[in-house]
Amino acid sequence: MTNAQLKEELVAYSKSIGIDKIGFASADPFLTLKERLKTQQQLGYQSGFEEPDIDKRTEPERLLPYAKTIISIALAYPAKLENPPKGVKGKRRGIFCRASWGEDYHIVLNDRLQKLEAFIHERVPSAKMASMVDTGALSDRAVAERAGIGWSGKNCAIITPEFGSYVYLGDMITTIAFEPDTPIDDQCGTCNKCVDACPTGALIQGGQLDSNKCIAFLTQTKEMIPERYRKKIGNRLYGCDTCQVVCPENKGKGEEYQPEFTPDPEKVKPELLPLLSISNREFKEKYGKMAGSWRGKKPIQRNAVMALGHFREKGAVPKLQSLLTHDPRPVIRGSAAWSLGEIGESDGNHAALQAANEQEDDASVRGEIRQALMKLEKEVEHS
Repeated sequence: MTNAQLKEELVAYSKSIGIDKIGFASADPFLTLKERLKTQQQLGYQSGFEEPDIDKRTEPERLLPYAKTIISIALAYPAKLENPPKGVKGKRRGIFCRASWGEDYHIVLNDRLQKLEAFIHERVPSAKMASMVDTGALSDRAVAERAGIGWSGKNCAIITPEFGSYVYLGDMITTIAFEPDTPIDDQCGTCNKCVDACPTGALIQGGQLDSNKCIAFLTQTKEMIPERYRKKIGNRLYGCDTCQVVCPENKGKGEEYQPEFTPDPEKVKPELLPLLSISNREFKEKYGKMAGSWRGKKPIQRNAVMALGHFREKGAVPKLQSLLTHDPRPVIRGSAAWSLGEIGESDGNHAALQAANEQEDDASVRGEIRQALMKLEKEVEHS
């Protein structure tokens, strides 16, 4: 069997196992990307979640000796929720971004890549392969762009003609020399909607992202969120879809997707208050198979606490006061103080904050409490 025939068979097989798009790229070094990553590093735009070794990210042969081809795969995920539950006063809800709907995409894409590996190995036993999804060293986006899956949009996502940017990406490096596919020309043109709509100005310019300002990154951190971004996060519990939602290329997209990504509305738009009391075991059982659970419950709970402040949900005050006084985690106590300040005087907020300030031994939490007290005092002055 020639490599051309194998490629043809592989493309047909990929469709039969639920891969929405497959592309082939050379395993040559990503020289342009290397320079861009160096600039990102120098400017301090990296999130810290990515592979720090730029050579590994841009030279496939460092990951698999004698690498000849990188196979890129894309799986589509949904953009719309059927019968979404509505948050109302007393039962406010948060939201997980679309990339966390359904089953964790790392598991699904790894399953597809393992099947592709087995298919190749059966036909070419001597072939070597190395697969990765998201957490691998390679830039999934750079590989997908080179492999003709889509173009790299100004929103820093791969945009496909068929599914818009609502796709997950995975890669496989192999020692087989397949004919590379042709990259797709950039279609963004003069459109700047994603850059203009970014709530925190994280999209510095088309295709350049300051990860430290990005809400998708901020919702995954475990520390206190900088005050200037708190109101902008709104009721987001994990991730952010703004730059995808405003993209004209995504209009009418997101209706075709793999069944594993079918969302459970109650999981992706959960009530906020119950999240504040959920145990580790309950969290794992309910959310453990979602991509948004990978950092554990603490960031989700912190975001839920802030979302209640965003809604100025007075019904949450007793629970927030309890967290402020009794929760062992400074980040949760500090976030509760901020939310109580946003909600305003209700159910003895001022007294609760003063009492908490007297017993608090963490300097950063005391700072949050003092800020909240100042907000309440200003509210009284202007009432």
